[in-house]
Amino acid sequence: MKRLFPLIVIAATLLTTNSCHPEKAPDNISSLPFMNPDLPVEQRLDDLVGQYNISAGGGQPGSPRPTTSDATHAWSQRIATLEVDIARPTNGIATPAEVDLDAITFLPDSALELWKIQGGNPTPVPFQIDETGRRTLHWIVGPQPGKKAIFILQKKMQFERFNFSDSIRAAANDGELTISYGDQHLLQYVYKTIYPPAGIDTAYKRSGFIHPLWSPHGQILTRIQAPDHYHHYGIWDPWTHVLYKGDTVDFWNLKDRKGTVRFARFTSIVSGPVFAQYQALQEHVAFQKNGGEEVALNELQTVRVYRSPDNKDYYLFDLTIQLNCATPNPVLLLTYRYGGVGWRATADWNKDNSEVLTSEGKTRKEADGSRARWCIVEGAVGGDYAGAVMLSHPANYNHPEPLRIWPENSNGRGDMYANFSPTRDVDWPLEPGRNYVLRYRWVVFNGHFTKEKAESAWQYFSTPAKITIIR
Repeated sequence: MKRLFPLIVIAATLLTTNSCHPEKAPDNISSLPFMNPDLPVEQRLDDLVGQYNISAGGGQPGSPRPTTSDATHAWSQRIATLEVDIARPTNGIATPAEVDLDAITFLPDSALELWKIQGGNPTPVPFQIDETGRRTLHWIVGPQPGKKAIFILQKKMQFERFNFSDSIRAAANDGELTISYGDQHLLQYVYKTIYPPAGIDTAYKRSGFIHPLWSPHGQILTRIQAPDHYHHYGIWDPWTHVLYKGDTVDFWNLKDRKGTVRFARFTSIVSGPVFAQYQALQEHVAFQKNGGEEVALNELQTVRVYRSPDNKDYYLFDLTIQLNCATPNPVLLLTYRYGGVGWRATADWNKDNSEVLTSEGKTRKEADGSRARWCIVEGAVGGDYAGAVMLSHPANYNHPEPLRIWPENSNGRGDMYANFSPTRDVDWPLEPGRNYVLRYRWVVFNGHFTKEKAESAWQYFSTPAKITIIR
């Protein structure tokens, strides 16, 4: 007999294998009432039990006919239904989802399964549990045809095992931490000190930066130690004009020997089926006139890279920066045209083969100094076309943030540099005993990225989809 469903819940309970009379098997399961996401879960359960012969014996030959207790047994495997509201357009972009798992169950991850219900075909879903503080359940919600995505969290059945491997991995080796999805490298964090080329002032040495950032097809989108700016390091986040203990410090322009940023240590490295992540402590070091040095700011940098969805042309990563004064002295980030998260882009890009578009419709000609919620930077690279869209969280300081975008005549050829600079037009005072957080999401892609996709990605980053938990 044709297998219709494994034993899971369809918005309430789930069919078991070989449990339906063949004469009752419909041609289009998705048209039946119990597949209608707009109906209450309880009503869909009643319809399912009435429509099909669900057996407590798992559909094996000789299994007893269903009874009320049998249906209750099947229902008992369900822990919760998770209804994700996809009311806004996704434009083909998946979004991370999360719920407080401890508010639902205290069962360990080894005893749980997550299923997606769509189009009459229940499928197991990779999930990951963050054990920091209260446990958080994470998974990826792909693009949806409707306005709700239905997931079932249930207790794992003894005869069904879906062990998703750590498909996205973070591996540290020889001063470099590489995050990969399968065989594809995505992002590398360099925690060893990199010196400039021979004959160049060693003041340009630096650790604690992202390079390379790879596109999904493998092109490198970052650059370090360009001869025009040896202090540029891929994706990095120093501050340029800083007041500390009555002195001005520059953590950005290394040649001035006023300060630098150094990797101190990892606080965690995580691999899993949904995301890989590192948390690194970075020290913003002020150089003193007497030759000494002092850590003025502690930075906890968290980078979380999400598994690629079925579409192999993009992936997401979140970059979170937490700043905290390292001494009892305040730190004042003074107004300057650049500072914060910067991106020195691939040397392949110039004014003729790359482009910029912001959330406010600004192109490269007008983007510098404008404010934006997101910014697309893309161009021809390595025989392909690729780029990234930078998304700024609305809770960030001075949001929508001012942009620093190099003009089209940069270095005579139009080299590309992009930077969300919250202190471009205003000071940012940092007081001891407080944490200050900046959050960004990047969508890294191949091909051309539309403004509609960028807006959808920003909407779900700034206001995640509402998740209703039904017990």
